[in-house]
Parts: sequence; structure tokens; C-alpha cells
Amino acid sequence: MKYYIIAGEASGDLHGSNLMKEMKVADAAAEFRFFGGDLMQQVGGDLVKHYREMAFMGFLNVILNIRTIKRNMNFCKKDLLEYHPDVLILIDYAGFNLRIAEFAKQNNIKIYYYISPKLWAWKEYRVKKIRAFVDEMFTIFPFETAFFKKHGVDVNYVGNPLFDSIGEFKKTAKSKAEFLKEHQLDERPIIALLAGSRVQEIKYILSVMRDAVAGRNEYQLVLPGVNSVDKKLYESILKGSEIKLLFNATYDVLNHAHTALVTSGTASLETALFNVPQTVLYKMEGGRVMDFIARRLVKIPWASLPNIILQKFAIKEYIQLEMTVENVSAELDKLLSDQKYRQQIFDDYKKMNEFMGESGCSKRAAEKMIELLRGE
Repeated sequence: MKYYIIAGEASGDLHGSNLMKEMKVADAAAEFRFFGGDLMQQVGGDLVKHYREMAFMGFLNVILNIRTIKRNMNFCKKDLLEYHPDVLILIDYAGFNLRIAEFAKQNNIKIYYYISPKLWAWKEYRVKKIRAFVDEMFTIFPFETAFFKKHGVDVNYVGNPLFDSIGEFKKTAKSKAEFLKEHQLDERPIIALLAGSRVQEIKYILSVMRDAVAGRNEYQLVLPGVNSVDKKLYESILKGSEIKLLFNATYDVLNHAHTALVTSGTASLETALFNVPQTVLYKMEGGRVMDFIARRLVKIPWASLPNIILQKFAIKEYIQLEMTVENVSAELDKLLSDQKYRQQIFDDYKKMNEFMGESGCSKRAAEKMIELLRGE
């Protein structure tokens, strides 16, 4: 069968690649065409647009790039009609994907949505579009089932794909000695800085991380960079600091980290699954105005995925105006030295794992999609 997949961010590229691998097992004749990234391209098929051309964050940045976004959307619509797949698989990325879903529905293309937009946090009204345009939802958090049922949408809960990604990584993971030697690191404990996968996130957040960890000479400071971001941007922000920049090493760094500062998003859940105590940061343009708007639009009190899953502040979050060097540095002091505080985070991570279920999400999702397509 022919599959058209749209993933507009780095996390979508990761989950899309794992889904594609399993689809090739379940459907030997699988053909792929996709918006995605390097990981999906490694699986095979035709990459028609890289996510680095699509990742625009924040209201102002979207407005400034509205022409590019429209061009991408028009190109996608034309390409979708020409390819005419057996199914269009959308991965998160709501602003773009829900518009494409409406277009696909109008043109009699079957639509599956894998990894729901975070409608339970904000823009709940978009559920109407899910109900109107999407044929099947495949969700990755247990609480999403009740949320969608409340809105008259039945879902296929398949578990979380990060279990699969991290499980695969750990099968061949480098030992600590190998990792340290490869990257010329020493034996000091590692503070990991996960600054996000978008240029705008890095511009707003990395400088605060840099200043919060400054002078902590008893630790090694390591920043896993992402390939979709120009190295020169990292270097301009890190100039004069002791922070070591590594590429293609996020899971290696988390696997051996003592503590982490993390940009809110998928990375906060990955950090929790690697059992690394963390604090979560986030900021976008708009200052006080955006802080005011966000606090009224967001329907839940938490920003990070571990806290949302646990329904409590298991890890500290500093969002918008609260994301100051002073706040982050004080929290980092606790994370590094307060053993009781760290143990409580470990205990909460254990509960979170129990809530989320078992590995095998990508396989379950692929098999269920193909079963539905074949009418089995």
C-alpha cells in the first residue's frame, strides 16, 4: 500500500521513522512519501519536504513566515493529490496537519492521526475538526482516551513510542567509559542541557541555561545539539562558556547524565524515561503579553509531559516570565545536592512508567493501521 506521512518536527521524525519500520514488516509492499526528516529518510521512501523548513514557533514567528507556510501547504496539497495514497498519516503538528486533513477529506483520501495534538491542554475546539475530518485516531497517552470519548471520538490507544525508541537505543548503547572517551569527557557528573529543536527555542532558552550553570566546575556541562539547527547559532550563544556541544548524541548524554535542564516538549518525557532529575523551561516571544494570554488559554496547570501524565508538579517548571537565571539556578542547586528531593523525583518517574504501559507502540500502531486498511 501507499502511505503519505506528515511529520513537521524532530519528535515526529523520530516517531514516524519507527512507525515506518514496523509498517514495512507488516506490509512488505509498503511505499512511503513524506514530510519528515533524516530518520524517516533512512527508513526509505521519498522525502519531499524536511521539517527544518516548517518548524515555526510562536504567534509572531508564524506571522512573519506566513508566506512560507502557505507555500508549504499548497505544495503538500498538490503533491498529495498526485500521489493519491491509500492513507494519509498525520503526526502531531496540529496547525498544519488539521488543514491538510480537511483538504484530504474533501478529496476522499483516508486519514489516520498518529500522536494527537495536545488538545487537552489548549485549543480544545479543534476536537471538532478531528471528529469531522479524521477517520482513525491513534493516541499515546492513557488519559487521552477519556478526553476524546467525552467529545464523541473513539481512539486506538497504542502506548507511547518513546518506549520503543529508548529500548532500541539501549540495546547497543555505549558504556559510560566508551561515551566519555569518544567525546573527550572526564569523570565529573554531567549536567545535560536540552535546549529544544527549533531555532526560536534555542535563541530564547539556551542563554538562560548557559548562565544558570556557569561556574559549576565540579560538573561537566554538555549540550546535545540537533542537526536541523546551524552550528553557528549554538556557538554564538555558548561563546566563552565551558559547555560542550555534541551532535547526534542526545540519548547518549541522557543515558549518562546526573541532572538536566530541559526545554518543554518531548525531551522532558525522554529525560524522565532515562531517569534523570530535571527542571523544565519554556519561553517564546511576547513577554508579559504572551504570559498573560497563555495563562488564560491553557486549560491545565502543567506544561511538561511528566507532570501532565502524573497530574502533579513532580518536576519544577519555569515558563515565560518565571524563566529567569536566578530561578533556574536555585532549582538546579536542589537537583544537584538535595538527595531527598532527587529520590522523590525518581519515585514519581517510576509511577509515571506504570501509568504509561508497555513498549511495542510502533508495532501495535502499524499493525492496527494496516488491519483497518485491509478491512480485517
